[in-house]
Amino acid sequence: MNEKLILHEDPISGNCYKIKLVAALLKKRMELHSYSVLKAETRTPQFLKFINANGRIPVLQVGDRFLPESSAACFYLAEGSRLIPEDAFDRADMLRWMFWEQYNHEPNVATLRFWLAYVGEDSLSEIQKSLVPGKKIAGDDALKLMDDHLATRNWFVGESITLADVALYAYTHVAEEGGGFDLSFYPAIKDWLKRVEAEPGYIRM
Repeated sequence: MNEKLILHEDPISGNCYKIKLVAALLKKRMELHSYSVLKAETRTPQFLKFINANGRIPVLQVGDRFLPESSAACFYLAEGSRLIPEDAFDRADMLRWMFWEQYNHEPNVATLRFWLAYVGEDSLSEIQKSLVPGKKIAGDDALKLMDDHLATRNWFVGESITLADVALYAYTHVAEEGGGFDLSFYPAIKDWLKRVEAEPGYIRM
């Protein structure tokens, strides 16, 4: 992997942070190009034409190629590294947790953080306000499932940190921003967060 790496990102995004954390843990150099989602900078004609026609970040640029979606970018950076298990079942289980994060965890935990900490409750639409209680319940359900899983093990898959932990760490460790969630109810998660933060190369969001 000798091509220049550029991450098109918004610094407040946990999905972007995942990629930066993987790169830091693996000591990979990556240039950062920042955009503001709140200012719709990923919806400009130039961004849509040259970076991502879907108008979203993160996008990992590898040379002159562009790879959207945080899980895909993390997998690309980590291929052949200690963050991807050698065992086929563990590798699939890692992917299972990454898919689950995007389907069950991120739409609730991350969305409430964005709405409450960055958009502001008073600025939410009536539809968004009506969705807050349901997202709170679903987010707490996701955190409880994680806490139960971590109650008997140190990592989500296998005996060391993998992409599953990175993917779930990103939005979990900031879940309390905006008042959406209280991590004191999840002691196993709190201990796991400390283990992630003790990893060599760890960087803060």
